[in-house]
Amino acid sequence: MGKYTIKVGIIGGSGLDDPAAQILQQLVRVSQEDAKNDFGYPSSDLYHGFIGDTEVVLLSRHGVGHKIIPSNVNYRANIEALRLAGCTHILASTACGSLQESIRPGDLVLPDSFLDRTSKRANTFFDGTSKEYQGVCHVPMEPAFHPDIRKIILKAASLTDIKLQDGGTVVTIEGPRFSSKAESRAFQQWGGDLINMTLCPEVCLAKEAGILYGAIALATDYDCWRDTGDKVCVADVMAVFKKNVARVTQLLIKAVELVGSSTDQGIWDQKIDELKNLVESSNVSSNKPA
Repeated sequence: MGKYTIKVGIIGGSGLDDPAAQILQQLVRVSQEDAKNDFGYPSSDLYHGFIGDTEVVLLSRHGVGHKIIPSNVNYRANIEALRLAGCTHILASTACGSLQESIRPGDLVLPDSFLDRTSKRANTFFDGTSKEYQGVCHVPMEPAFHPDIRKIILKAASLTDIKLQDGGTVVTIEGPRFSSKAESRAFQQWGGDLINMTLCPEVCLAKEAGILYGAIALATDYDCWRDTGDKVCVADVMAVFKKNVARVTQLLIKAVELVGSSTDQGIWDQKIDELKNLVESSNVSSNKPA
């Protein structure tokens, strides 16, 4: 038994058939929790259950029935709810547009960096809102996604024979509108591989909260940068998402199993402590918690 009890938060993305909903049907010993915290209500109730011997906590990013636009998702309440529930890891799914010809609709990508183009979202816990997060914290975001979680997801893909592209930069825009062609091409020139509306500030907040975070991106369209072919529209996005949600779900479940079946619990203890120490050392204020 390690220092920390391993518990995996799963954040599901777009659509009524998102992976969180799919996984919920497969959980055992399910309980439901209304998880209001210092930052308000999360997007949905938390659903606690088990995949094998590993406890998981499910949360729907856009709420039941996809009723919350990207700008209005309470990202802080979502991550804080998972932290208070005891989550040591988070696995997230996200639907994305492709900015590269080589990433086709239906392809799965394991992101390793991001470009944040959002402007309306509370993007840190350390703003005096909660006594749990005192001081001013400048957390480094390289690596943006936890390397060991990325290794777990890659191994899960190998074991399930699911094709997964390793590496990619996700541009997160404010939304809810899609990009113009000029914007889409500019994001390409900046080095973007995928584009979505929800990865930021979620990935940043998870790091501030000391939770090991990784995401699986599903390319649903080619955005609008191409001169030929259809431009992005909701109907096509949802059709591709629903066609491929089973693969994303399978990958998430296998990743949970691998996290929970680690033969050396001390490795996770070490990685969690390293992240918590990083956050602590990034706090520059004299009034931070002792």
